[in-house]
Parts: sequence; structure tokens; C-alpha cells
Amino acid sequence: MFKFLTKLFIRSEDYANPAVRRAYGTLCSVYGIFLNILLFAGKYFAGAVTHSVAITADAFNNLSDAASSVVTLIGFALAGKRPDPDHPFGHGRAEYLTGLAVSVLIILMGFELAKTSFEKILHPAQVELNLLSALILAASVAVKLYMALYNKTTGKKINSAAMLATATDSMSDAVATSVVLLSMGVSWLFHIGIDGYVGLIVALLILKAGYGAAKDTVSPLLGQAPDPELVKGIHDLVMARPEIIGIHDMIVHDYGPGRCFVSLHAEVDGHGDIFEVHDSIDLAEQDIAREFNILATIHMDPVDTANPVIAETRRTVSELLRTIHPDVTVHDFRMVPGKTHTNLIFDAVFPPEFELDDNELKRRIQSLVSEKLPNHCAVVNIDRSYLL
Repeated sequence: MFKFLTKLFIRSEDYANPAVRRAYGTLCSVYGIFLNILLFAGKYFAGAVTHSVAITADAFNNLSDAASSVVTLIGFALAGKRPDPDHPFGHGRAEYLTGLAVSVLIILMGFELAKTSFEKILHPAQVELNLLSALILAASVAVKLYMALYNKTTGKKINSAAMLATATDSMSDAVATSVVLLSMGVSWLFHIGIDGYVGLIVALLILKAGYGAAKDTVSPLLGQAPDPELVKGIHDLVMARPEIIGIHDMIVHDYGPGRCFVSLHAEVDGHGDIFEVHDSIDLAEQDIAREFNILATIHMDPVDTANPVIAETRRTVSELLRTIHPDVTVHDFRMVPGKTHTNLIFDAVFPPEFELDDNELKRRIQSLVSEKLPNHCAVVNIDRSYLL
């Protein structure tokens, strides 16, 4: 059904296109509102007939899902707004905020369900079972699994944190409803009143799903590391240019899905033709934009490739630093000779999680360099935030 709707209303699979992406998000949200309202009506009827707090709570959980879809719909509308003077990079992060709002709604519903279930445990009441209610719950499980599938598939295609959070919520709903259905069977077979306990289990499942969805949406807002495949792809694309010797100081700025920017430094031969090198840098930026839909800014760093002393000294320093950590890299390496000593000026990139602080690292590097290269002093800057 969802594929039919996409072919009917969207007719495009250009997921990188902001308008197409927004159309998919809108369709998912509207479709989700419709299905969740139907599920709420069916479960509320089943809960009223059976006097089951678990079924009734599950019904209101679907109603909250409909509200979540409304929030997601608003989020896609906000994220699609054009850049303005106050938000020159657009409003793409609004989608992360709506994903967080959906997560909060899930958590609040979990707490409310836990409260209601606990009251049912303290004051149990008879649950009346019937075939119609069981069929409604079974149909609900199937619908929620279907919703989880199309939300997850679409969320991955358009890279939407909000849609993936909705998919997680739908999957948790399917599990929760299955538990309620199982409890009905147990009560019917063994005449045991476990309605309140089952409601509490459902509440815990919902709370767990809400926490996971919140974590997934907060992470990009806090500035999570980009996909390693993206970093490698950008590295390989830039390094394919023969004029570029190496790259460093790469930073990926995420302003929301489809609104990423990357900046990096590219080392080039300082003796090359400046116009040819600059043209190669421009082409590399265009390659990144075309391949990854990312605006790139590349800073050109000239390197003295004709001086064998500098090249050999840099290799020596790199080997010394790898005795501290095997993944360390060196860039912006310069030698400034003086009357009494030679300054080796460079940046050293260490993993962010490396336990030694910057001052201790500087002392160790300076000690290693002075021992290995007498009359040489290391003037080092420690980098930890860059990807390469």
C-alpha cells in the first residue's frame, strides 16, 4: 500500500532532493496518523469491552503515536524552510528536534502506562475475554510491524532521524501489543489475573524504546562523529587528484539531513604552478558536492617536496610519535633553523579518547625529539578534534 501511495503522490526516488525528501516524510507522517487513529479506535473498543487496563493503555499509546506523527509532520515542514538571515544554513536540525519530541512523548506515555498498571496491580479487577478483542490485537500487531517496516525503510533512504525514531516506536508497540495478547491467552487458559503486571511490562518496553530513540536523536544535535564511510569516501575522492599530496584537519559540519558541509586542508607541492594547483582544489570541491551533496571548503597547504632533509626529518618525527600511539599523524611540518638549534614546527593528531593530556603529550614529544635529534626543538600543537 505504501509503495502504491509513493508512486501515486511522489513518483521520484531522488532522495537527496530536499523537496522529494520532504514529500516522503510528509506521506509517512500522514499515513501514520491515519493508521494510528484506526488502531486507537479498535483497541479502545476492545479495552472497554474486556475492562482491560493493558488494552486500554495500549490504545492510548497508539493515540500518542498519532500525535507523534503530527509532530514529525511539523518537523518536516520546519526543516524544509529556506535559509534566512538568522539561519543561513537552513532549518534542517528542526527534524532532529521533532525526533527528540517524539521520543519524549514515548517516554511520557510509558510513565503513564506504568502508573495505571501499578494501580491495577494494587486494585485488580476481572478482565472479560472475547474473540473479537483478540482478533483486534492480532491485527494491530500486524499493522504495527508493517508501519515499522515502511518507516525504517523510508528513514534510511532519506536519512531521517525522526522517521527512524518512529520506526523504533512502531516496533516496540508491536512487541507490547503481542505481550498484551499473550496475557489474554494466559488469563483464559489458567484463570490468572495478570493484566496489571502485563501492563507494567508493556510500560517498561515503551520506556526502553523511548530512551533509545531519544539517544539516537540527541546524538546528532550534540555533534556526533560522521559516518566513517563518508570520511573515507571524501578522502579517496580528494586524494585522487594528482596535485594533492595529503589531507588533514577534516571537519564535517551537520546542519541536518541534506545540509552537510566539510572543510579540510590539502597539502600540495609548494613548487607547483599556483593556478594549476588552485584549479585542482576547485575541482576536488566540485567532486565532493556532486558525489556526496556536501558543500566543501578546501584550504591549500604548500609543502616543500624538493628538500630531502625536511622529508627525512618528518619521517623520523612521525616514527617517534608512533611509539606514543600507532594512529598518530603529523601535518603542517616546517623546519626553522637558527644559530643554536632548529625548531621543528608541526601539528600532531591524536585520537580524542587517548588518555594523556595535551601538556603531557607535548613534554613526551619534545623529549623524544631532543633525544633522537640533538639541537632540534619540537614546537608542537596537539590536535584531537579532526577526522584525518
